[in-house]
Amino acid sequence: MYAIIESCGKQYKVSEGDVVFFEKLDAEEGKTVTFDKVILISENEKVQVGAPYVKDAKVEGKVVSHGKGKKIIVFKMKPKKNYRRKQGHRQPYTKVEITKIQTATKTTEKPKTTEKAAK
Repeated sequence: MYAIIESCGKQYKVSEGDVVFFEKLDAEEGKTVTFDKVILISENEKVQVGAPYVKDAKVEGKVVSHGKGKKIIVFKMKPKKNYRRKQGHRQPYTKVEITKIQTATKTTEKPKTTEKAAK
């Protein structure tokens, strides 16, 4: 089962247990975030497509950490004019682990290991 969600102006394909890097979210580490802009949900052969979003569908995740991405260099130059500008940039991100995909009819969670004694 997977879902396509919209967050931070981008679309992400997520499934339960995935770790996804979003642009900086306003949530503390260890807290739960809910994404309600679900565009598509696919379960086995069944696909639900929203117009624009799937009604009563949610994806929940747990914020793992915040950080900064790899540094990129922005360099501007105009030849023969002695114009050179060098600037670095590190994009902040939020690392989120997807825990649950909830549809209008059914809720699925990451399977928990339970052992029952058979008699």
